[in-house]
Amino acid sequence: MIKVSEVIVVEGRYDKNTLSQIVDATIIETGGFSIFSDPEKLELLRKIAERRGLIVMTDSDGAGFVIRNYLKGAIDPKYIKHAYIPDIEGKERRKSAPSGEGKLGVEGMSRQVILDALTRTGATMGDNVPKKSGEPICKADMFALGLSGGEGSRERRLRLTKKLGLPQKLSPNALMDVLNVLYTKQELREVLEAL
Repeated sequence: MIKVSEVIVVEGRYDKNTLSQIVDATIIETGGFSIFSDPEKLELLRKIAERRGLIVMTDSDGAGFVIRNYLKGAIDPKYIKHAYIPDIEGKERRKSAPSGEGKLGVEGMSRQVILDALTRTGATMGDNVPKKSGEPICKADMFALGLSGGEGSRERRLRLTKKLGLPQKLSPNALMDVLNVLYTKQELREVLEAL
């Protein structure tokens, strides 16, 4: 797997699954068009963009460009890179019929096509990825800090996400990914002590 420093934004879970088998990166789904009615997720993407940079990788169909253009207008362009996949006709294996435009989406792209798209966009990859100071926040930390797996952990997560201005709907794993982008383990401890 190739490390990518920037956070990659994709449309849905199948795109995320495909990318997570190719790159070691934080990958966030827009939920398709639901990004238009989710100001919390948009604000999260802005924060992450300022901290680590974003790579937007949407399908090459009309819907993908609508989502891409929305993000392009809503987030400062200096924090965004755009990875474009080629127009390839076909259908993904899990689908019974091709999409309306008959093109493969991100989930249907080969490993090499995805890596080429990331390279063309100027993604910080491989040996160029800067080392993050400190240890990453892991599942054991989430449990030890009372954010998952224990009594009251859901309420504690909700208080934390509210204090940090993050989406309330983040699962424990999604919250861990976001926290690893925005905070060190020590910074997280300090925030939790203040709760």
